[in-house]
Amino acid sequence: MGAQPSPAEVRASAARLVSQVIDRGRSLDDLLAGDADEGSARGLKRSLCYGTLRWHFRLVEVLRRLCERPLEQMAPELRALLEVGLFQLMSGEVAPHAAVAETVGATRVLGHDRASGFVNAVLRRFQREQQAVLAAVDRDLAVRTAPPRWFVDMLRRDRPDSFESILEADNAHPPMWLRVNRMRTDPATYAAELEAAGRRVTRHPYAPDALLIEPPTDVHSLPGFAEGLASVQDAAAQLAVDLLGPQPGDRVLDACAAPGGKTCHLLERVAGRADVTALDVSEARLGRVRENLERLGLKARVMAGDVAQPKAWWDGRPFDRILLDVPCSATGVIRRHPDIKVLRRARDIPALAHRQADMLAAAWDLLRPGGTLLYTSCSVLRAEDEGVIEGFLARAGDATDLTPGLTGGWPDRSTPGPGYLAQSGEADMDGFYYACLGKAS
Repeated sequence: MGAQPSPAEVRASAARLVSQVIDRGRSLDDLLAGDADEGSARGLKRSLCYGTLRWHFRLVEVLRRLCERPLEQMAPELRALLEVGLFQLMSGEVAPHAAVAETVGATRVLGHDRASGFVNAVLRRFQREQQAVLAAVDRDLAVRTAPPRWFVDMLRRDRPDSFESILEADNAHPPMWLRVNRMRTDPATYAAELEAAGRRVTRHPYAPDALLIEPPTDVHSLPGFAEGLASVQDAAAQLAVDLLGPQPGDRVLDACAAPGGKTCHLLERVAGRADVTALDVSEARLGRVRENLERLGLKARVMAGDVAQPKAWWDGRPFDRILLDVPCSATGVIRRHPDIKVLRRARDIPALAHRQADMLAAAWDLLRPGGTLLYTSCSVLRAEDEGVIEGFLARAGDATDLTPGLTGGWPDRSTPGPGYLAQSGEADMDGFYYACLGKAS
């Protein structure tokens, strides 16, 4: 184990990562995957990166009121460092004097020695004027909740009754949900094991295999994790298998399978007695599917391929059930991946919706008459959810929306349109859309 980086070095490293996300469009998860730091330094760096990106658009507006020079004229890493310092002062997770001193020290680590006085002055000014500055910027909902403005406008139009609660939920720290493997144990028994190990455990009101544990912990400390007693999966994602309703003997396609959580849940539900194909366009990401199957002792046919181009991989035999978890804007999982606020653009949405419609049409042709297809997305935008399904139902004469009959025990939805949206933060879940479609015999 090498020497631990100093606090200033950790903050400088966080600023470099934040800058790469903001200025180069890099994924934070990808950047952190190559992080060599360990222990407290790694934890602090992750906290600084996630928190700064979660509040980026608010931090920018605060900086505009504190800095006389235009932000666009600053070196990207220096601007990112100022955001990191402001986030520390606003969050209260670090003593204010330490937040200022170590951020100023990080200025020198980044090679901007001459800017150290400027950084010190900006942070000190914020300490003096914090209440007035925040009161001024927070009059704007988009600034106070810190998403991109296009997302606020689109969400206000799409979800007029709930857009504010969704925006607030996006800034909450995500909970840790487990999926209990009913092939090895049951939720009540496993909950008792967790409680005996000192964890607080809550059952989900309508996801039967889901347990919420507090505080979040390293998975390897969970009892029986290596033996496959449980997996980490948000409760919203777990509901997909309840809606699809796989039965023993079914031929099932998980059309966008990586990283494999739903593939494994499908097999757990039928005690492994189903012919499951786990398909994904990324061969690299299929490695995670294979790892999850192996840990849980499950078997599936794992294949690289595009559901929209079945000639390249399909054997011609129709499927009884298809799970189509489409690639999307991921606007329902912002609380887990706050860099989505920075990386996603309004112009991305029409292209995603077009791709989703193509995938749905192609997958429908692979489904046997009388079969069931579940369309899901982790988007909260109508264009990717109800818009795709409405267009499909208008064109397909043999499709019926079965979702209302399957979600009767879930919170009531007055929003018009097919399918069902689980709103971000509802029952401590991610935002998730479901449309269960039946094919005429």
